[in-house]
Amino acid sequence: MRATRSVNSLRIKSMNNVFVYIEIEEREIADVSLELLTKGRELANTLGVKLEAVAIGHNIKDLAPELAKYGADTVWVADNEIFAPFRTLPHTAVMVGLIQQEKPQIALFGATPVGRDFAPRVSSALHSGLTADCTELVIGEHKDAKSGKEYDSLLYQIRPAFGGNIIATIVNPECRPQMATVREGVMRKEALATPAAGEVREIEWQPMVKDTDLAVRIVERHIEERKINIKGASVIVAGGYGVGSKEGFQLVHELANVLGGEVGASRAAVDAGFVEHARQIGQTGVTVRPKLFIACGISGQIQHTAGMDGSSMIISMLTILQPIQSMNTSLNSTNMQRFLQTAACS
Repeated sequence: MRATRSVNSLRIKSMNNVFVYIEIEEREIADVSLELLTKGRELANTLGVKLEAVAIGHNIKDLAPELAKYGADTVWVADNEIFAPFRTLPHTAVMVGLIQQEKPQIALFGATPVGRDFAPRVSSALHSGLTADCTELVIGEHKDAKSGKEYDSLLYQIRPAFGGNIIATIVNPECRPQMATVREGVMRKEALATPAAGEVREIEWQPMVKDTDLAVRIVERHIEERKINIKGASVIVAGGYGVGSKEGFQLVHELANVLGGEVGASRAAVDAGFVEHARQIGQTGVTVRPKLFIACGISGQIQHTAGMDGSSMIISMLTILQPIQSMNTSLNSTNMQRFLQTAACS
């Protein structure tokens, strides 16, 4: 696939570094932003350019050393009370203004509620392409089949398409910046052995933000803490539709308790009402990277495996051979419930 060319887009010949938008809530950096810095560092090294973090908020200048640990050569900061909590219009105005000023060749955002609201507005204002929910980002070459024109050092934006039946590689040869969103947990988060420079540079945001961008005021906020968080679990026991019932899922819970792990589920199991949505793993759920992933009654369609294929070891218990078993260690069982009962009681 190829993004549509726009005459209003920033031109390729003047493109520079890699931008990562840093999502901040209550002075806490979102994990997805650190994951994107890790991937951005890899992309910047391949391209031979700098990695630049963009932080917009209030009282955030002292977060620069943490961003430097994950590879940020430069930290652009817009620090003012009008930027916290997040509001779409002022953040968009600053990000668009900074991109027009610095002309990065790549801009990455987390596919969070904030990123999904924010990134498309930035893309629209810049007349640039945006690929949502990427599962991989790499640098590569491209040849236009129609014109024969060749491009190098393009961002391959890789994501499942058509209901997960194919993996699409999307490139944006003509428009800049190349923009993508990535869901939390898809990329690994890894600090550098030696932190990058982390040079703090102030964004001259005042000319960028208009009075109309501040028309919306946040009067009151109610934040509910996430009750279930399986993302950081080192052991996950996940059940699918093959578990058979909500009562059958109790055995999955018991095994997870014995192993000191968490319970996950496929979309089919969630749709059937066996377990709550917060435990759903896959494209429409969470992405996990446990040391041990035990799949019980899960067929292993790509929509599910996209959320757990980074697991160190995968054990599957199924009544028939299914796609998930090709990913790692497999265990066939003609009586999965008997195995779960035995394991849970051990």
